[in-house]
Amino acid sequence: MTTSNSRPIVSLCFTTDRDFQANLDHLAALIAQTPPNAVVVAPEVALSGFAYERFDEAAAFTETALAKLLEITEERLVIFTAITKRQGDFYNIAYALHRGKILHTQAKARLFALGSEHDHFTAGEEGDIAPFDFEGITIGILICFELRFKTLWQRLEGCDIIAVPAQWGKLRSEHFATLTNALAVMNQCYVIASDAANEETSGMSGIITPFGGEIRNNGAELLASRYEEHTVASMRRYLNVGIV
Repeated sequence: MTTSNSRPIVSLCFTTDRDFQANLDHLAALIAQTPPNAVVVAPEVALSGFAYERFDEAAAFTETALAKLLEITEERLVIFTAITKRQGDFYNIAYALHRGKILHTQAKARLFALGSEHDHFTAGEEGDIAPFDFEGITIGILICFELRFKTLWQRLEGCDIIAVPAQWGKLRSEHFATLTNALAVMNQCYVIASDAANEETSGMSGIITPFGGEIRNNGAELLASRYEEHTVASMRRYLNVGIV
C-alpha cells in the first residue's frame, strides 16, 4: 500500500544585516527551529544582501556559509540564493541543500534592471530553470524578478512545489502577493515565497496552496504549513487543465 507524500513546508522572512556572519547565524538558528524533514525557503541573497560594494567578500563568504549550512540541513531541503563567483563573473545562485549535499543550483536568469543588477551580476541561462526531484516531490525555483515572466511559469509546469526566494520592493508589495497567489493557482501547486523583512522590501513571505489558500508571515520570521501530495492531485483532477 502506498501512502501520500506529506511533509512540513516553511517560509522564512527576516532582516538582512550588513554583518554576513550575523546573517548566517540567524539563518542557521531559524533552520534549527524547523521540523527535521521540512522544505525551508529563505530570502534571496539572505547571507549578504546585494552588497554591490563588497562582492568579492560576499562571494568568499558564500563558500564558508555553504560548508556550515550543509552540516545542518540533515533531512531538510533548504533553498536560498547567494552571491557566487564563477570563472571571474558574479552570479546570484539558488542553492537547494539536502543531507549534506547540493541537490540543485541555478543562476538568476532575469536580472532586475531597476535595481542595477545588470551592472553587477552575469545572468544565468533560462534553460537551467527546470524542475528537480526531491524524494518524490517535484520542485522548481523562481528567483524574485523571474516571477514576472509567464514563460518561466510554463518551464515549471508540473512542479508540486515552487520556491520563490526574493528581495521584493515594498512599493510593489501587492504585486508579490498577487503573482505568488496566481502562480499557485495557475500551476496547481504549492508556492513557498520568502521575502526579506528589510525596510525597503515587502516582507510578504507566505505559503499558497494549489486551491489558492493563502497564509502570510505577517511579521513572523518563520511560517510553517504542510505539503500534501493528495491536495495537488485533487486539484489537478478537479480542474483538469492538462497538468500532470
